Amino acid sequence: MAKIKLLGISGALREGSTNRTLLREAARLIGEADYTEANLNLPLYDGDSEEASGIPASVVALAKQIAEADAVIISTPEYNKGLTGVLKNALDWVSRVEGSPWANKPVATMSAAAGRAGGERGQVMLRECMHAFSPKFVHGPEIAVAASFEAFDEAGHLKGELYEKNLTALMEKLRAAV
Repeated sequence: MAKIKLLGISGALREGSTNRTLLREAARLIGEADYTEANLNLPLYDGDSEEASGIPASVVALAKQIAEADAVIISTPEYNKGLTGVLKNALDWVSRVEGSPWANKPVATMSAAAGRAGGERGQVMLRECMHAFSPKFVHGPEIAVAASFEAFDEAGHLKGELYEKNLTALMEKLRAAV
């Protein structure tokens, strides 16, 4: 199995977010990979600021990480029935960088949330927002971890055979898409 360069993007900024935990579990299950997590602690997009100061170095760095990755995994919670502002802001900023770092990039999406739908709406909205960037989405099985605050054990592994089986299958599809 060849080692791939895998970038994880969490729609939550909190270090202890279950979406970060889910990303790390996905990275473990994909097998041999150099895994990096992106930093989405970016300034809010503002066209006036961009015109006055250009694109922030943190945004350029994120776009470079996306471009250089063999594959990207994105996990987002659902905030008020949609994707998070921090994730939408990152997508908006990266769209301003020259080139198309998302074009034909293998991307798998997933979600973890406290509610019983597991962030499914946020994940659907994420895909819709990214559609214009032409990534190569890896489809199914869908991963939407419900009651995420109790879905992981102390080591950060998913509890329950079905979640792990489905996440492993998704990561196998992502690896094959590289």
